[in-house]
Amino acid sequence: MSDTSRFRLREGLPHPLGATWDGKGINFALFSANATKVEVCLFDAANGRETARVELPEYTDEIWHGYLPDIGPGTYYGYRVHGPYAPEEGHRFNANKLLLDPYARAHAGELKWNDACFGYTIGAEGEDLTFDTRDSAPFMPKCVVVDPNFDWQGEPGRRAVSWDHTICYETHVKGYTMRHPAVPERLRGTYAGLGTPEIVKYVKSLGVTSVELLPIHTFVNDSHLLDKGLTNYWGYNTIGFFAPDPRYACDVANSLREFKEMVARFHDAGLEVILDVVYNHTAEGNERGATLSFKGIDNASYYRLLPGASRYYINDTGTGNTLNLSHMRVIQMVTDSLRYWVSEMHVDGFRFDLGTILAREPNGFDTQSGFLKACNQDPVLSSVKLIAEPWDCGPGGYQVGGFPPGWAEWNDKFRDTVRDFWKGEAPANALAPRLCASGDAFNHRGRKPWACVNFVTAHDGFTLNDVFSFNEKHNAANGEDNKDGSSDNRSWNCGVEGPTDDAEINRLRERMIRNMLGTLLLSQGTPMLLAGDEFGRTQQGNNNAYCQDDGISWVDWDIGDKGKSLIGFVKRLTRLRHRFPILRRSRFLTGAYDEEFGVKDVTWINASGEEMPGEAWADDSMKCFGMLMDGRAQATGLRQRGQDATMLMVMNAHHDVVEFTLPPCPGGGGWILVADTNLPEESGEPLFQFGHVYEVTGRSLLLLAMQAA
Repeated sequence: MSDTSRFRLREGLPHPLGATWDGKGINFALFSANATKVEVCLFDAANGRETARVELPEYTDEIWHGYLPDIGPGTYYGYRVHGPYAPEEGHRFNANKLLLDPYARAHAGELKWNDACFGYTIGAEGEDLTFDTRDSAPFMPKCVVVDPNFDWQGEPGRRAVSWDHTICYETHVKGYTMRHPAVPERLRGTYAGLGTPEIVKYVKSLGVTSVELLPIHTFVNDSHLLDKGLTNYWGYNTIGFFAPDPRYACDVANSLREFKEMVARFHDAGLEVILDVVYNHTAEGNERGATLSFKGIDNASYYRLLPGASRYYINDTGTGNTLNLSHMRVIQMVTDSLRYWVSEMHVDGFRFDLGTILAREPNGFDTQSGFLKACNQDPVLSSVKLIAEPWDCGPGGYQVGGFPPGWAEWNDKFRDTVRDFWKGEAPANALAPRLCASGDAFNHRGRKPWACVNFVTAHDGFTLNDVFSFNEKHNAANGEDNKDGSSDNRSWNCGVEGPTDDAEINRLRERMIRNMLGTLLLSQGTPMLLAGDEFGRTQQGNNNAYCQDDGISWVDWDIGDKGKSLIGFVKRLTRLRHRFPILRRSRFLTGAYDEEFGVKDVTWINASGEEMPGEAWADDSMKCFGMLMDGRAQATGLRQRGQDATMLMVMNAHHDVVEFTLPPCPGGGGWILVADTNLPEESGEPLFQFGHVYEVTGRSLLLLAMQAA
């Protein structure tokens, strides 16, 4: 280790947190309320050797800080933090362990699992109460100081996609391009690969508006997965909230710039980028987990510990630990991270994994929690899309519809009910509110239908193809004897488990897939489409492919005629959604009669073409009904008659044809058929007179637009 006297060390500033280059040197600032000393360690980028260790000289408002001139971007560093090692009091300081900066903007290298990465001696009597003296630096990734400058050419004129036009498209940076023939081999699986013109053009052509990426924050591969030859593919194991993971960079040394270039290419096409973020826990696990960053910097501040038993962690996440969002510095870290990704990286929003945890206070979920209030009042964060996964595994964790105004939420009630309806196991009265943006859960406090994010599939669970190909999960490749993943899939294999050559079964499966896509993209609320579902991607029945960094998870771009036909059908649906505002209204459809205008915004129609009588809703055997959306109904807060098209959606979950009488509607001259899931190819837009009896194919969906008289 070199002589530190060569550095003209100065006091520096306690802000901003992290390692910040000002053009002349680097200011280091690290929060720790309980440390007694903090050292910054510098490393040779070529061989990883520690070249200097400098004690930060100042301590201001629980921030350790110092300034080193004459060093700049590309500097590799980490921290060693001194303090009490007293696990039973919640403290796990161990200066033998190199620690990652929570505010690091970039990382280099990967974690190499070794017993030295743990603060205690594995296998020793006393377990985590023991103290390990081995140096972990040789096995740790390093933090990298960055130059934040980037020319966001054209960005000032960019506009956010309004919520009512938003269609999300969930995908994975690596898996989306690993098998794409138009992406150069060296770029596959990278930020640069995802930003190639061919990829951006295809995504844009689908009619979606917002690309939602699975976690790209720096994360750790779990040792137990590596031992089985697997990996943490999804990435819900974050260790750095400010850095794009270098494993997805083609040019690792410039991973920050590469990520920004990818975002810029999507923005050039008018597409948004939304990040799936994991602020509920870290990769450090429970009391037997490794000491990689937060645990060694200030365990008692960063994590929720069991009251009266501070050796142990509250585990509302199911991963071993829970970030302490009740601590002001932890809230600061999370909100600083979010603002950084918006202001510096230009992302357009976030989907919060296990979002309920972020709103937990010691007394449980609280819509007035510090984190929610911090986000809602923040001028930067309140201007982007905030989407919660509104559940966790803790007490009172299921909170669909419970988040405050300004937030959108994933709605698994939509997924479950839609699947059950098309299987013939949910009645029409259960599906109706789901088609109307689940107003029973979301229509309060001035929230809008867009707050309800509808989906029928997501990264966890079956793909849409597999929903209608498998009754049971097939997760043997995960190495857990098929015990992992949910067994409550609400799927139906249509008569044969897995792929089949039976033409009739395949036709049924294809129609069921179109039914699901139609229900998703034509319902009120914000739809989210899982990448690959638009052409029938399969995971071979694996419903928990979190550890499959291979052909099970990677999108297969060898798309046959059936897949191409399905892509065309999806494009038709998205065009219809954008074309007809009544399919994405900014007011909840309630069915209430407006006496001034003499209309109902939505009327439920039976197969006789008449308004559904109240007692019919109690008939659980009713499998076919219509949803008439009247374009004359008030569309906004202004008291004026609507000018939208009137539309009729007919859904038949019965196994056989149902003769459905097309109802009359004031001001109209008939019904134009714009979509029929039994007719996958476009066949014009035929006109049917009021009173026409349409033979609705068993298990199919129709959408009709009223022709003006």
